[in-house]
Amino acid sequence: MPEQLNSRVESCFKQAEDFFKRPFKRPVVSFKLRGQKAGVAHLHENLLRFNPQLYRENAEDFLKQTVAHEVAHLVAHQLFGDSIQPHGEEWQLIMRGVYELPPHRCHTYEIKRRRATRYIYRCPCVDSDFAFSAQRHNLVRQGRRYLCRRCRHTLEYSGETRVE
Repeated sequence: MPEQLNSRVESCFKQAEDFFKRPFKRPVVSFKLRGQKAGVAHLHENLLRFNPQLYRENAEDFLKQTVAHEVAHLVAHQLFGDSIQPHGEEWQLIMRGVYELPPHRCHTYEIKRRRATRYIYRCPCVDSDFAFSAQRHNLVRQGRRYLCRRCRHTLEYSGETRVE
């Protein structure tokens, strides 16, 4: 998987070098990105991070559009500096002129949300549950207290969980 993506990063830089007739510093490429973003360009670290899950699920478009999108951020930064907008006219110029791609700000890949366990808390005064995240539940276990907004009684863990 990384070979094709790294190869595409290199070809995008070569296209930019041919277009602008100057060299560009190559970034470190990482596949440690999760969540909704397909890719992120860290301008000052000269680092590109890509989402391996979205790459696997959308390989063709990812290689064509997402990789060029992120490389264009680094190229624009090396050409024009810090004062430009992330998806401003300089970045759009590179997307259209160098890569001949539409300057889409966001991908349209389908995102599969992770299933999350919720911990059910209750208060005697309310006939409804309070679903806590694992992080909040762990804070309770470490001594943090959450109060009912109606009666100010401490919410108690019911021992129940549900997966959303």
